[in-house]
Amino acid sequence: MNLDRKKIRPIIKGLKLNENMSAEEQFQNSTLRPIIKMQHDLLVVYFKNYLIAKKCNFSALSELKKFEFITSAFSKDNSFKAELKGLVIGQFTVDEFKVYITTKNDYNKRILAMIKQRLESVKEVF
Repeated sequence: MNLDRKKIRPIIKGLKLNENMSAEEQFQNSTLRPIIKMQHDLLVVYFKNYLIAKKCNFSALSELKKFEFITSAFSKDNSFKAELKGLVIGQFTVDEFKVYITTKNDYNKRILAMIKQRLESVKEVF
């Protein structure tokens, strides 16, 4: 089952993994990035639903206001952040979860930063 979970993840071209990287960087590049890329469509749909729930006409906002809205959601809405993390953590293998819990706070920051960056880069589709 664990290997099957890893097999469905996309391969990210140009992804760097080497022994000079910290354990956190290696986990980010080998696990977090592929999972977040695989979950991209779900993350976008989740964010669209979030916008509806918040009654936000995102497409009518200026680029600055879009950036501010996303930044505010990622800094203030703990439920939103928890659900996003869950969409990623739920794709871990048992071994990956064991690694994750060793430095949970650092990995959570990395997960949210990557998702935030991804949503900011695709905001024109909203």
